[in-house]
Amino acid sequence: MRIDAHQHFWTYDSLDYPWIPRNQVSRARQPTGLDTHFDSNRTLDRDFLPLDLWPLLSAAGLDGCIAVQARQSLRENDFLISLADEHDFILGVVGWIDLRSDQAGKQAQEFAKHPKAVGVRHVVQDELQPMFMAGEAFRRGIASLKHFDLIYDILIYEHQLPDAIALAAAFPDQQFVVDHIAKPKIKWATLDPWRSLIKKLAGFSNVVVKLSGMVTEADHAHWSVEQLDPYWQVILEAFTPSRILFGSDWPVARLASSYQRWITVVREWLVALSDSERAAIWGQNAHRVYFQ
Repeated sequence: MRIDAHQHFWTYDSLDYPWIPRNQVSRARQPTGLDTHFDSNRTLDRDFLPLDLWPLLSAAGLDGCIAVQARQSLRENDFLISLADEHDFILGVVGWIDLRSDQAGKQAQEFAKHPKAVGVRHVVQDELQPMFMAGEAFRRGIASLKHFDLIYDILIYEHQLPDAIALAAAFPDQQFVVDHIAKPKIKWATLDPWRSLIKKLAGFSNVVVKLSGMVTEADHAHWSVEQLDPYWQVILEAFTPSRILFGSDWPVARLASSYQRWITVVREWLVALSDSERAAIWGQNAHRVYFQ
């Protein structure tokens, strides 16, 4: 099975999604088709739903996806689970619970009742507190996830990698997935200290990484495969093909790339690998991490 391990759905509302950049392009509902003409329609402030994604998955030869939260609200869980109930190709949902709440365990238990609930995520990249994930309440919430077989997706910028390293060390029995290769400064062609820190994080066997979100950390209009390649090489060496998951970060990635272009980039990178290594990155790793 070939899986897009990271994408989003939303019915756009500016209050629910304040992080989405506003665009002067009309927000009227528009079909994405095969998403090839992204230059003329990069807006994100409109609806993106399963029937928009399915043609892209199908054209890329992918069998399904994992829907990841885009709102820090319990309502997001209900929304994504309802979509997963309606569409078989949505294989799993990474939702949200308030990990700092005294009710985190109950919220995790309630969410985990659904068979497609596979993990949770907090938007740590927006938190200003240094070592946010080292907080006592947050870690108490993380400790509750293991009881319900829920994965934790780590969404951070590169300067927050020390926090992630400490978290992985503190919870060796918890499975962690690093989103978007921890968002290095690709636009500025800066490899360090991201390179040394991501290698240190990769040293923990309970951590895997998603090959996603790279194009939006580069120059949206002028990025090239050559600019991305050094970061891919670091990830490949640090995590090896057995701990890398393919993800598109659709529709956010549309700010910089069509779905097909990102698929093409990843295919080019994987040519040098064996058949079994390619199969692992395209879906087997995601299946193992989220569903076994």
